[in-house]
Amino acid sequence: MTVSPLPFASQSTFPRLLLKHAAERPGAAAMREKEYGIWQAHSWASMASLVEHIACGLHQAGLQRGEHMAVIGANRPRLYATMLAVQALGAIPIPLYQDAVGAECVFPITNANVRFAMVEDQEQVDKLLEIRDRCPDLAHIIFDDPRGLRNYEEPGLVSLDRLIEAGQNLAKGQPDWFKSEVEKASP
Repeated sequence: MTVSPLPFASQSTFPRLLLKHAAERPGAAAMREKEYGIWQAHSWASMASLVEHIACGLHQAGLQRGEHMAVIGANRPRLYATMLAVQALGAIPIPLYQDAVGAECVFPITNANVRFAMVEDQEQVDKLLEIRDRCPDLAHIIFDDPRGLRNYEEPGLVSLDRLIEAGQNLAKGQPDWFKSEVEKASP
């Protein structure tokens, strides 16, 4: 029996596939999300741009190739974009169950020497702040939904919107940087 060559997808990475789809079908729906009872489509081009800006922001914040980053929250486009951005930088996303109590997050965070965590909302921020003293490497907590977090003054706590804004500046100044990072990864 002869084995045929693997298709393109199995010889690639998720960030490369994202860029391929964004180039081939930029306006087509990459993902849909129900918001306020209405389905909202996110195009391949907009997802690629979002991933690029998050990756650039994470790079500026200090995420290094080979590091692990925790991701905690519901299945939302911006959390998936963060996982792709982490992979684009050669780091490893570690999705953790959103309903896990703080104590259940300590082992995976400490075992993987996690310095960065992306969380969805105040509930997840509070959970990580509760265990931060047991996770000595955890220095950066990025949150997506700012409701309830206006008066938080914790070191290393930043909104995803602010990270994206910083990433946009890097992407404008170095337009080929993101693609070169994506190309460094191997399947």
